[in-house]
Amino acid sequence: MINDITLSYLIFLLPLLTFVVNGLFLGNRNAKAAAAFAIACNGLAAASAITVAIHYFCSGYAPQKAIMFDYEFLPFAGSLVAKIGMLVDPLSIMMLVVVTFISFMVNIYSVGYMREDRAEGRFFSLLSLFSFSMLGLVAATNLFQMFIFWELVGVSSYLLIGFWYHKPSAVSASKQAFILTRFADSFFLLGIVLVSYVVGSFDFSTINALSLHAFQASTVNLGLCSVSSAEALFIGSVLIFTGGWGKSAMFPMHIWLPNAMEGPTPVSSIIHSATMVVAGVYLVARLFPFFAACGDTLTIVMWVGAFTMVFAAVIACTQKDIKRILAYSTLSQLGYMMFALGACKIHQVYAVTGWTASTFHIFTHAFFKCSLFLIAGSLIHQVHTNDLDAMGGLRKKMPITYICTLISVLAISGIPPFSGFFSKDEIILAAFQGHHYVVFAVALFTSGLTAFYMFRMFFLAFHGEPRHEGVKAGHVHEDFAMTLPIVVLAVPALLSGILGKGLFEKFFVPGQLHVPQLLKLAHAPWIPFAAIGVAAIAIAIAWFFYASPKAKVQRALDSTNRSGIYKVIYHKFYFDEMYYAVVRQFIFGGIARVSRAFNDYIIEGLLAFCVWFIHKLGDLVRTAQAGYLPFYLGTLIVGVLLWRFFGQLPL
Repeated sequence: MINDITLSYLIFLLPLLTFVVNGLFLGNRNAKAAAAFAIACNGLAAASAITVAIHYFCSGYAPQKAIMFDYEFLPFAGSLVAKIGMLVDPLSIMMLVVVTFISFMVNIYSVGYMREDRAEGRFFSLLSLFSFSMLGLVAATNLFQMFIFWELVGVSSYLLIGFWYHKPSAVSASKQAFILTRFADSFFLLGIVLVSYVVGSFDFSTINALSLHAFQASTVNLGLCSVSSAEALFIGSVLIFTGGWGKSAMFPMHIWLPNAMEGPTPVSSIIHSATMVVAGVYLVARLFPFFAACGDTLTIVMWVGAFTMVFAAVIACTQKDIKRILAYSTLSQLGYMMFALGACKIHQVYAVTGWTASTFHIFTHAFFKCSLFLIAGSLIHQVHTNDLDAMGGLRKKMPITYICTLISVLAISGIPPFSGFFSKDEIILAAFQGHHYVVFAVALFTSGLTAFYMFRMFFLAFHGEPRHEGVKAGHVHEDFAMTLPIVVLAVPALLSGILGKGLFEKFFVPGQLHVPQLLKLAHAPWIPFAAIGVAAIAIAIAWFFYASPKAKVQRALDSTNRSGIYKVIYHKFYFDEMYYAVVRQFIFGGIARVSRAFNDYIIEGLLAFCVWFIHKLGDLVRTAQAGYLPFYLGTLIVGVLLWRFFGQLPL
């Protein structure tokens, strides 16, 4: 097995090599050469990952785990040692294939999208840095390595979201994404410290094999109080999940992801499809046995994911910016993945359906969501606006893009035989099997909302009369470099569900759970029909309002003469305004102003007094040593008088 997958080194080294070569040499000199080098290296990395996957699943080795390399680089106290390695198992292999393939497609697409950009070479360099960071994260063997690459992913996304640094909105979005995710990551780091302190290891294999019964008797001193080691592990699991909470933009830390649309569309595609934003879901999936052993952590995961799922879907139904519709769609789909992991818990019994469905949806979602973002970029590139108000009538002008869009929106809507049907159906089933009937109903309702807002976008962009002068004049066309990746991604958007279902059901299980019982529950055959029916009704409603002969598109797009609840949803429940009010008035205007006043008047005032006092003492010393005889005599007389009245000084 190890000899068969020695290509694994290339998966990491090629994106890193691209970053170094383009960043130091080609990027500033020859943008075309930088693009060609990036495409070649990322293509080889994708081929290496696919080869590794084929060898792993076809050699009879799956689903066993293997560590390709594991180097110690930072020893702590006792046996606690930080390592850098590569873990090979079904979950990491799947993510390696997805990340490298998506990166390869996005690099090809960027040749057309970034063709006129003056910093094209720098873009390809940063794109490869992001790919390297994400690959290091998904192949990590331990929490310490994951956190290192977790932060490197954050830095890379900050650089890519703010790539157009001449745009104030892009700079603001990059800072917002960086600060919010760093806020969540601080809890992640605290969780790593706490868990590793109790367990004595960073390794996933050790942490996932824990039995909390063994930690009931011992205690941990947290400074203000002492708790049992089992309670400390529960607290640590919640803190670790908080890191994934922020990285996957779960409510209420969701606002950075729609605002990140200010970056170039290829950035939006690679960040919001299968890479950065699914890192939080991947973290929970990787540590699922540990979270399961920690009691109610999975319940928190389920409710956070379920609320984010429906909350984002409701907002997406009213948006007119095509990229923001897809951003809120990503939030909703991430909610599906997250709640599926939490829905595995049935009292003290655990079912594998949710874990398998969540990881399966990571896989299928990557292809159709990356395709949809690339399609959005292609439309924006032609009509020069993100607004659906200025689109329409693009079906005849961009027929290949139209067909690929239809495939992707059918996939995300859960219509068979497209890929999203198979994974989303399993997620809804997991909620029902877990007796989480409220979450099940919300998931079914959200699947209808998903079909509605995706076909709303589809009809408004491609159907009806052209609402843009460029479309009317016939200036719109399809760019080959941008259309080719869209066509390639349409294939797995159509077939990955059918082809991958058996593979995921056979090999993708969360591993041995040491505390609760692991079950595989019976299928509910009526659920797929219910999901299809809800989606079909939603598509029909979208067609009636936005594509039927009686549709009044201009009235449907009008967001001014609407009811109060529509305006509240259209303005995203005013969460952006609330965040800005808290930041500007409470943090900047309150805490920061008080802190600055304390620094200016107390700290700096005390320092200024000390300087003044020492300066005066220096003046006195200089005066005493000036050689002025009357001063010396006066000092002598004063000293004698003091000695006379206050007694002889002690020796």
